[in-house]
Amino acid sequence: MASPTLLMRVVASAYSVAEKAATIVRKVMAGGDLGIVEKSGANDLQTKADRLVQMSICASLTRKFPKATIIGEEELPPEEVNEELIEDGYCEEILKKSCPAQYTGIKEEELVIWVDPLDGTKEYTEGLLDHVTVLIGIAYGGKAIAGVINQPYYNYEAGADAVLGRTIWGVLGIGAFGFQLTEVPAGKHIIVTTRSHGSTLVNDCISALNPDSVIRVGGAGNKIIQLIEGKASAYVFASPGCKKWDTCAPEAILHAVGGKITDIHGNSFQYNKEVKHMNSAGVLATLRNYDYYASRIPNTVKQSLVP
Repeated sequence: MASPTLLMRVVASAYSVAEKAATIVRKVMAGGDLGIVEKSGANDLQTKADRLVQMSICASLTRKFPKATIIGEEELPPEEVNEELIEDGYCEEILKKSCPAQYTGIKEEELVIWVDPLDGTKEYTEGLLDHVTVLIGIAYGGKAIAGVINQPYYNYEAGADAVLGRTIWGVLGIGAFGFQLTEVPAGKHIIVTTRSHGSTLVNDCISALNPDSVIRVGGAGNKIIQLIEGKASAYVFASPGCKKWDTCAPEAILHAVGGKITDIHGNSFQYNKEVKHMNSAGVLATLRNYDYYASRIPNTVKQSLVP
């Protein structure tokens, strides 16, 4: 068997690194002192888990792939990372998969890895633990091509026998794994949107789509999971606020199973290292029937959101 390509090694490593991250997230919560810091305000929080997980992910991946660009959400002072935060394993199952031909020649310095150490921090601080995800997105040529989403508290209400946490991963051209792909029943229009970053514009946009129901949850990773597990048919967020590290991993997983994510105008996101971090024209994502929703976004909403 040929040795695994760079991309498959990066994804296999990101899988193990995300599992390590989940143990840190759970340990901080169990310790009880979240070390909450307000960044730009009460809806923009950082905890000890955000800080430790980012150090763990970035240091672990940098050690293995020193030429890749790694961009994390938290601005942390450079410091020596404790060895116990380093994860050097690989998910064997991923290493066994063959790399899609278009990605076999990728060089390390061509990869940009976007990291959200704890997506849904506000929900984490409020104890809405199933909203929380760890996101590691891998981009090449400005496009999200692979991603890992870990849910540290998946199953946390399922009783003592349930396995806590899960890791979902995907690569364009291979598919996505770690969950059961499900579509919303035909003809049902269920929108998932923000829980803590609402606005008049966000709500006006949703009303215009005339959904059967609206689910409000935290975290972009969590919202994409609602789409791929058939709990919602569209993720609609007519507001700036989402950043590239929120969308890179979820985009790769959604695209790997035939879904689509863009801004409110229908522009795809770019993930090269020079790109601005904010997705200032919002988010529209679906597993199926993208055009149904895109065609119904009001022009007034589009005019309010400049890419």
